[in-house]
Amino acid sequence: MSTNRKIPMRQCTGCGEMKSKKEMLRVLKTTEDEILLDTTGRKNGRGAYLCFSRECLKKARKNKGLERSLKMSIPPEVYDSLEKELGELGTE
Repeated sequence: MSTNRKIPMRQCTGCGEMKSKKEMLRVLKTTEDEILLDTTGRKNGRGAYLCFSRECLKKARKNKGLERSLKMSIPPEVYDSLEKELGELGTE
């Protein structure tokens, strides 16, 4: 009997699409209320997920999806640094 492992699905805070955790980028709010990209997906804190695209980050910024998910307001410079980090990851 093969064991069917359940694939953890997450919703993008930008486009609202459901994808597997591995296909998503985790944005983390630490206990010190810092916002950073969690490339390992294992750090402690509240996480929100985004597709690997600038488009979704822009949408999340516009619809305040990340702010709702992380339950805090996010300053523009944080979005700017997230966008810069996304670019460094070599997506789009």
